[in-house]
Amino acid sequence: MIGSVIALGEINGQKAAAWIVDGRLEDLIVDAGEDAPPAPGAIFRAKGGRSLKGMGGALLDLPNGEQAYLRGNKGLKPGAPMLVQVSHIAEPGKAVPVLTRLLFKSKYAIITPEAPGLNISRQISDDEALIRLHELASEGMDGADETLGLILRSACEGATDEAVADDIAAMRTLAEAVLADLPGTPELLVDGPDAWEVAWRDWPEVDVFDDSEQAFDNHGVHELIDAALDPRVPLKSGASAYIEPTRALVAIDVNTGGDFSPAAGTKANIALARDLPRQLRLRGLAGQITIDLAPMPKKDRLPFEQALKAAFKSDGNDTVLAGWTPLGHFEIQKKRTRVPLTQALS
Repeated sequence: MIGSVIALGEINGQKAAAWIVDGRLEDLIVDAGEDAPPAPGAIFRAKGGRSLKGMGGALLDLPNGEQAYLRGNKGLKPGAPMLVQVSHIAEPGKAVPVLTRLLFKSKYAIITPEAPGLNISRQISDDEALIRLHELASEGMDGADETLGLILRSACEGATDEAVADDIAAMRTLAEAVLADLPGTPELLVDGPDAWEVAWRDWPEVDVFDDSEQAFDNHGVHELIDAALDPRVPLKSGASAYIEPTRALVAIDVNTGGDFSPAAGTKANIALARDLPRQLRLRGLAGQITIDLAPMPKKDRLPFEQALKAAFKSDGNDTVLAGWTPLGHFEIQKKRTRVPLTQALS
């Protein structure tokens, strides 16, 4: 199918959302279930715990006996309540990573406590749109606490004034309610967004939005998911890559296939670089990633790095391109924002 589609459905009783462009699965989100770690964006009232001086952080108490890890311990008071937000998915058996800087994020508006000011996405350059949105921002934050800030997202440009104003009001109301709810024992105050909410909030406008009961069948989502679970990733010119998670890291092996031309290795490596963010996103893979590249001259390492940097820049998630190992592998560190797809489907 030519065009873009967002399909909402369920898999194994859990909400799921698929974004398809010209028949290719661009993104897939599947809720991980009740036993999964807290989702990024969840806000807790935590209790100050003990400092971990050697690690430069502190452990905090969460509800149900869980613990959170806060990097840095400046101003931490043991036993005192504090508001924290989950930053990314916790590693199995480890404390939930949290931040004290909260964000209340929706499709059009982000409220930023302790970061005052009215800001509009830099992707919006039309003067009339900027003036209109600045007026909406000023009206929406009129009378708010001076410590609250507002960011209007790029999606505002094509939205109605009413939709933007309603979103600002909803996020402001939520932020004010949560910030006023500091006293008390550890408690979950705002749950992390589910798959349907993330699709509405973060994915772009599409040609077809299908939330019918047959949405996944209508657009072949189940077949696309099967392809995303295959360790083998076909690349251009007959090349391929294998993406296989292990306990310690994600291992990626690039092969040139039947192409024996002098530039075969470089072409395969760059093709993998351009598609890697999508592949990791679909599979829910992150952490330490090691790429065993196809053979290529050292002079071609720079074009490969440039392709990789451009691909991850548009991906939008926190990723560190660590660089080359003595054996010629390339290493990446990527923040975990989802559970692995195999785990979510189990």
